[in-house]
Amino acid sequence: METIYIIIDWESENMESVCSHNTNLPSFESLKEDKKTDVLIIGGGIAGILCAYMLHQAGVNYILAESECICSGITKNTTAKITSQHGLIYNKILRRFGAEKAKMYLDANEDAINKYKALCGQGSTNGGAPPIDCCFEEKPSFVYTIGSPAKIEREFSALEKIGFKAEPDDWLPLPFQISASIKFSRQAQFDPLRFIGHICRDLNIFEHTKIAEIEGNTAHANGHKIDADNIIVATHFPFLNKHGSYFIKMYQQRSYVIALESAPDVKGMYIGESDEGLSFRNFGDLLLMGGGGHKTGKAGGGFDELKKATERYYPQSREKFRWAAQDCMTLDDIPYVGRYSKNTPNLFVATGFNKWGMTSSMAAACILADMIMGKDNQFAPVFSPSRSILRPQLLVNGFNAAAHLIRPAEKRCPHMGCALTWNPQEHSWDCPCHGSRFTKEGKLLDNPATGDLPDEYL
Repeated sequence: METIYIIIDWESENMESVCSHNTNLPSFESLKEDKKTDVLIIGGGIAGILCAYMLHQAGVNYILAESECICSGITKNTTAKITSQHGLIYNKILRRFGAEKAKMYLDANEDAINKYKALCGQGSTNGGAPPIDCCFEEKPSFVYTIGSPAKIEREFSALEKIGFKAEPDDWLPLPFQISASIKFSRQAQFDPLRFIGHICRDLNIFEHTKIAEIEGNTAHANGHKIDADNIIVATHFPFLNKHGSYFIKMYQQRSYVIALESAPDVKGMYIGESDEGLSFRNFGDLLLMGGGGHKTGKAGGGFDELKKATERYYPQSREKFRWAAQDCMTLDDIPYVGRYSKNTPNLFVATGFNKWGMTSSMAAACILADMIMGKDNQFAPVFSPSRSILRPQLLVNGFNAAAHLIRPAEKRCPHMGCALTWNPQEHSWDCPCHGSRFTKEGKLLDNPATGDLPDEYL
C-alpha cells in the first residue's frame, strides 16, 4: 500500500491556540434596549471579565459590553503564566521609583497569584466552592540568560532589598546551556478560557455590542445607549484618543508560540532575559515554545525563528498548534491601571500588561473594583496612568509615528492615519505606529482602530 503524506501549509491555515481548541465558551445576547448601570465595562477579555466578577461579588450593578464574543481577542492566545516574575523588572522599578514602589508591584502580583489559587480551589479558602477545572498547576518560574550573568545578579540584589527570597540556578532542563537564572517558587499556570468559562456564567454580559461612541457618562452601541456612573475601558489598547495620550505612551509587540508533541516536560515556566530569548512551559502533554517577537508593523523573526529552534532543539517533535499574540508595552514596563486621565474622574482604564496579562489582569480588577467602590487600594499608586511618561521610549514612539504618518503608502490605518505595512508571515496589514491590524481583505483584527479599512483601500 502506498503511503500518503499530508503536508500542511501553516501560512495558509487558520492559526489556533491550544486553549481555543480545548474550550467552548458560553454565549450571551447582544444589547437590544437602553440600559442604566453603576458601572459599564468595555471589553470582554480576561481583564474586563475579572472586573465584572469582582463587582458582581461585591453586589455592584454593572454591564460588560464586548464588541464580538468574549475572549475573542488577546486572552485566547496567551501562554497563561500566572507569575510575579515579569522578566527582570524589579531592578528597573527600584532604580526608577525606589524600593517602596518595587515592593508594591511585587506584592500586587503576589496577591493576584493568591487570588487565582483561591478561585481555582487551590488556596486555603475559596468559599467552599469546588475547584475550577482549568488545568491549574503550581509551577516555579525562571528567567535565564545564556550570556553574562550580570543582569541576573542585579535582579537578585534588587529582590533582596525589597525582602523577596528568590533562588539561583545555573542548570535548567532546557535544550541549551545557560549561564545563570533566577527562580520564583509557588507561581502557577492554567487554561484561562476554561477558567473564564466557569466564572462568567452568571455575569451580566452583552456580546456583539460594540461601543461606537462615549459622550460623558453615556455610551452608544447597537443603536441604543448605556448610561453609567463609571466606565472601565478594558479593550487591550485604549480606543479613546481624547484623554490620556495612550497613543504616544504605548506601543504593541507581536509574540509567537508553537505547541509541540513528543517534546519533554520542562517542569516549570521559563523566559530568556534577552529580546532573542525563548520561553517554555508545558500544557498537558504539549510543550509551548515562544519567541520571534518584534514590534507590530516591523520585520522580525516570527514563526520562522521558532521553526529553526524546533529543528535545532527538538528534531523528533511535531508541531500541533501555532498562534500569535499582541502585547501592549508601556514606557516603563508597568501597566496603566486607574483613572483614564486626571480630567476623567469617572472613566477608568486597564492596559499595558507587557506580556504578563494574566497576573496583571487580576491585579487591575482588584484595584479598579476598589476605586469604584470608594476604597483605598494599597497597590494603586504604582500603576497610576498619570505617572510621568518622560522615558527614552517616548521619543522613539514619537519619531516612529511621525515617520509613518508622512510615508507614502497604499493603505493607511483609520486610527490616526499611519502607513500600514504588509506582514507576510501572518498575511495581515499592520500599523507600525499603534499596532492596529487588518486582514488582507481589510477586516479589523486588533485595535486601537475601531473599524475596518475604508472601501478605497480594498
